[in-house]
Amino acid sequence: MSGWALLAGFPDQEATAGVALSSVTAALLIIDLQNDFIPGGALAVGHGDEVIGPINELASSRRFGVVVATRDWHPANHASFVEQGGPWPVHCVQDTPGAELVSALDRKAIDAVVNTGVGRDDDGYSAFETGELGNLLRAKQVDGVTVVGLATDFCVFHTARDALRMGYRVTVPTWAVRGIDPAGSDAALTELREAGAEIV
Repeated sequence: MSGWALLAGFPDQEATAGVALSSVTAALLIIDLQNDFIPGGALAVGHGDEVIGPINELASSRRFGVVVATRDWHPANHASFVEQGGPWPVHCVQDTPGAELVSALDRKAIDAVVNTGVGRDDDGYSAFETGELGNLLRAKQVDGVTVVGLATDFCVFHTARDALRMGYRVTVPTWAVRGIDPAGSDAALTELREAGAEIV
């Protein structure tokens, strides 16, 4: 997962139906597909493991010039934890098994990993929280992103919204995301659609 691998060619169209992005200017952003967010984890997203297969298909499809995975990567005293007065149980603590990307994710297809929520008071909701992701996308002259992963109503939403604000074309395939709250997830997708994202 070091450096940037420029992928060439296109996959079978059936595998990525509805994701109409070029292989040179498009990036796939895999949001927080970590052990603590799938069933059995500390902050499990219902049916979160169902997105692993579709995401692997997208990541290996060669439709994308770059594939980036993000991780919640919190210190043990992160402000979002209940013990610190926050809303969430302890999750994705740096260098713990729960914070690692799920083992079933195809690591060979990932070009870079971006950590979020690294500081005690960094909420980590958006992959664009620091300048790292933006710098990586500019280096590849990316102008469109497909956002997949967990959770629809939090980190997927905030990442996609920030991408729109930064001028990127944004696609969110509903078959490759899952949310914590169904109503909140529907509202998030509606807001993204109204802001200009393609929800497929």
